[in-house]
This record gives sequence, structure tokens and C-alpha cells, in this order.
Amino acid sequence: MSNFKVVSLFSGAGGMDLGFEKAGFDIVWANDFFKEAVESYKKNVSQNIVYGDITKIDSSEIPDDVDLVIGGFPCQGFSVANTKRSMKDKRNFLYKEMLRIIKDKNPKFFVAENVKGLLSMEKGKVFEMIKKDFESLGYKVDAKLLNAAEYGVPQARERLVIIGNRLGIDNPFPTPTNWVDTKQYKSKKGLKDPVTVEQTIGFLSNVKLSTSPITLSNGTKIYNHIAATNVYDKFWGRKYEVNQADICDYLRYWRDKSGYSTKKVDEHFGYKYTAGHWFRKDNHSGSIPKPSDWWELKKMFKFDDTYDKQVTTMVEKEIKFEQSLRITNWDRPSDTITATSPEIHVNKERRLSARECAMLQTFPMDYQFVGSLNTIYRQIGNAVPVKLAEQIASGIYEALEKNQKTGK
Repeated sequence: MSNFKVVSLFSGAGGMDLGFEKAGFDIVWANDFFKEAVESYKKNVSQNIVYGDITKIDSSEIPDDVDLVIGGFPCQGFSVANTKRSMKDKRNFLYKEMLRIIKDKNPKFFVAENVKGLLSMEKGKVFEMIKKDFESLGYKVDAKLLNAAEYGVPQARERLVIIGNRLGIDNPFPTPTNWVDTKQYKSKKGLKDPVTVEQTIGFLSNVKLSTSPITLSNGTKIYNHIAATNVYDKFWGRKYEVNQADICDYLRYWRDKSGYSTKKVDEHFGYKYTAGHWFRKDNHSGSIPKPSDWWELKKMFKFDDTYDKQVTTMVEKEIKFEQSLRITNWDRPSDTITATSPEIHVNKERRLSARECAMLQTFPMDYQFVGSLNTIYRQIGNAVPVKLAEQIASGIYEALEKNQKTGK
């Protein structure tokens, strides 16, 4: 097997790198600035990762004579989830670090991965700028939106994959192996059914969470089966219905009677323009004082007990699932695994565990993540699904082998 060498940038916990290793590549140097992700990488992938800020690492510190540079440059600034995204966001220019290293190392191929929002940002101008920058280095550059579920990943995760080569050949993108939405295909012939969440993580449904490794009856060892258990968001709310207009009239009457001005009330509480909302009778900006403020107003205005009970009796209320919290799919691929709170398990007792999220990202079962629960969720959510990366890598590996044999 040929020993094609890879430099990996913005490596994270190594989802993409593991996929490339599985396809036969040798990761000779990797880098990230996320401490726990680097620790996880060292524990599970290799020691060839450098913890540090890529903008401060000179090209001379990175090995020469590499065949491939890969990386998912940070995408917070590009994401459709970021409504304030713009070309002024400094994080948007980290792709220039990738550009710098590709220019200095002159690999035969490069692969960059990003969110699909990059395509539409500033009406496509940002993507065109990035594409032209890569092309200016002498690469034939193509980009495709790939849905991980079409490649056997149990997750409908759409990502933009940019491939460039300087061999004068067509860029090899993987061919879908699974159908996802039947409307997209003329025929399902030759395509497998999508892989569902239940098929992937169903067997863990009744396995208790544990910070220690768990050995199942069949001998399988499970790591990081830990999860957030806040499946019911709770909040403090008033026990009784309160009409803001009535409270407003009542407070204005007692304010005028006491001789206080709204400005004086604000000064007393140390607020700025807040008290005025208590004396404003409209649905958009009027408000009712919180219990502690109500009791303080009572001391100042010396009002009676008419509304005391209504305004100050608070109870803990639950926000229902349907209102704000999403339960994961079960009979189809999951929605995108994110870097923050994962979806709720179908048992409604907890969120998906870190291990379940990792399985939906196709990380190997023996991969052990390092860090707190939140940092582990982040490492998993930021990763490229290993299985998708492997299929991208396989096409490039074949192209490099063919080029080696023919010299083209």
C-alpha cells in the first residue's frame, strides 16, 4: 500500500483524520487550538498533533513532501445559524492559514470542509473569493454539498466539501451508497436504505449512564456513556393570571398618591428606564414588577394588599417538549449532531449521551473522549463523520495511486 502523507489542519478530535487513516493515508502532522480535542486526538488517533494557534505556527515547523492537506476551517462566521455573519468576522479568514500552508507545501490534493451556509454568504461572493484564492495556487477546485446520510452515516448532516488538485484530473467525489429522500432519485436501484438512529444506538436505550466504561453482556466496551439529563426546561412563573393593565393602573394611582415621580422610582432601584415600564399600559413594553421589586414598591407607595398574592406567588413550571425541546428521530437518520445541547432521547429521560452522538458521527466504539461533558459534546458535534471522511479519502487515494502509476 502506498504511503501517502497528510497534513491536517483544524483537526479537532480527528473525525476527518480517522476517515483518511482508514482509507490508507498517513497523518504526519496535525494541529488544533481546542485543548481537550487535542488530548482526545493524542489518546485515540496519534501523537502527531500540535496544540497551538495556527496563525503563530511557521510553515517550516510543518513537514514537507506531503501529498494532501485537509481541514475543516472554523465556520462560526460562515454558518447560517450566525445571522451577523460577514466578511469582517476574523474567523472567516482562518481559511487563509490553510491557503498559506497549501501554498508552502504544494500538496497534490487538498480537502476543505465547511457548513453549507458558506455557499450563500453575501450572495455567494465569499465562496467565490475562497475558490479563486485556491485556484490562484494552481489547483482545479470543485465543491459539492454532501449529505452524510447518503453515505451510510445515520445522520442527515449536510456539509460543503471542497476538493482541489494540481494533477490536471477531475476531482473525485464519493458516489452515494444510500437513498435518503426518494424524490431525489430516479431510481433506488443499487442504493441501500438509510441507516436509522434506532439501528445505530437502540441497544443503548436501557443501558444506565456511567462515567466509567461499561462492559455489555456480549463483551462490547462502552465509553463516554454520559449525558445531560435536563430534558424538562423549568422556569419560575406566576401561579395566578395577572392583568398587566390592571396592575399598571393600580401602581400609577399609588405612585401619584405617594408623590413619587417615575424618575425617582428608577433612582431608588438603581435602574435606568426600567420603572417606567411598570406604569406603561401596553402589550409591547409594559411589565409587572418581580416579587422583590413589588415588596419594595409597597414600602415606598404604601399601597394595600389587593394584588399582593397575585403578583408575588411564584411556582416552578415546566416548558413542555413540544414548545422548545426536540426529541431525536428514531426511524430515520438523526438531524445534524451539533456542538451544543444534543436532542432528547426517545425515552424522554435524558439527552443523547456523548457515546450515542459519537456513534451517530460514526466514531469507532473504542474512541475515548477527554474532557467535561460539554467539551465532549463540542468535540463530537464539530467533527466530520468518520465514515463520510473515509469515502471522500478513498476516491482521492485511488486518484493518487493511478497518478503514481501513470505519472500523470
